[in-house]
Parts: sequence; structure tokens; C-alpha cells
Amino acid sequence: MIRILVAEDQSLVRGALASLLNMESDMEVVAQVGRGDEVVDAARANAVDVALLDIEMPGEDGLAAAARLHESLPSCRILMLTTFGKPGYLKRALDNGAQGFITKDGPTEELALAIRRILKGERVIDPHVAIAAVSDGQSPLSSRERDVLAAAARGESIARISETLFLSPGTVRNYLSIAIQKLGAGNRIQAVRIAQERGWL
Repeated sequence: MIRILVAEDQSLVRGALASLLNMESDMEVVAQVGRGDEVVDAARANAVDVALLDIEMPGEDGLAAAARLHESLPSCRILMLTTFGKPGYLKRALDNGAQGFITKDGPTEELALAIRRILKGERVIDPHVAIAAVSDGQSPLSSRERDVLAAAARGESIARISETLFLSPGTVRNYLSIAIQKLGAGNRIQAVRIAQERGWL
């Protein structure tokens, strides 16, 4: 029996996924959580074989949860199931230890098949997301530029970003300016929007 964890912040969706997967003869949903920061503890406590993670969750997003889970419980396979098929999310998910990345609008039988396939060691990636990832390319932002832009996206001031990231205000402005140029944006608001749309933030 394949032991599954479902991590999804919408309780209705979480319950529906659990019910559908429990109908499969070889699967059992043994844990359900609604927050990203609950994933690792629940997976370890329930000896989970596969973790089904949404990306947008409170506490910690699914991408960060995937990285911690991969480090804490490397035997557990990770399948990202998301509404947000952004190409940047795909790369980050794979970098963080996920074996699969599929969108929520696919049929249930594809989800069950994806779970079985990643348990065999295969990679399962939604073809539309894969094509978008190839056409959009990799993020041009350095890790520092991404950190600064992410802080700007949260509405933090230059002074606050400087304090949080231990950078001088001038350095923060430089990183923002470079990020805006790399993304072909007119200002930081446009840069944030472009980066978010492509899953680079």
C-alpha cells in the first residue's frame, strides 16, 4: 500500500483529493495538512512514501517544504500538484527534490498514475509546463537580486531590505536596478510582476 501525505491549504480540495486517492486499491492517504510548515513532521510521523504538495500554502510554501522534506526524509517521493503551472516554479521544485510537477486541472487517473511512476523512480512533469519552461528559459536573476526583489514584492522599504539582508541601502538600490534591467521592466513594480508571472519569485 502506498502511503500518501496531502498538503493543500483549501480543506475542500484536500478532502476531495484524499477521497479520490483512497479509492485506488493500492493507495492510502495517511496524513493531511493545510500548512507548508507542517509537512515534514506529518511525513515523518506517518512513514509517508509520497508527499503531494501544493505550492501556495500558509506557514511555508510548497517549494520550501519540498526542500526541507527532501533533506529530512530522502526516501519520500515528492509530487507538486498546483494551480500555478509557472515555468520558474518547475525548476525550483526539481532543484528542491521534487520528482514530479503536475497541475490540478488534470484527470484523477493521471494523478494516481503519476504517484505510481515517481515511486518507480521516474520523473513526471506536466508537458505544458515543461514547454513553457523551455521557451521562457531560466531566471536571469542572481540569488541576491531575487532576495532583494522578493523583499520589494512584500512592500518593504529600502531601509528595511537593507537591514534584513545586511546590505547597504546603496547596494540594495543597485540590486533592484540590475533586476529591473534584466527583466526588461520600467520600474520595480513591473519587475516584481514579471518575475512572479514566470515563477522566478
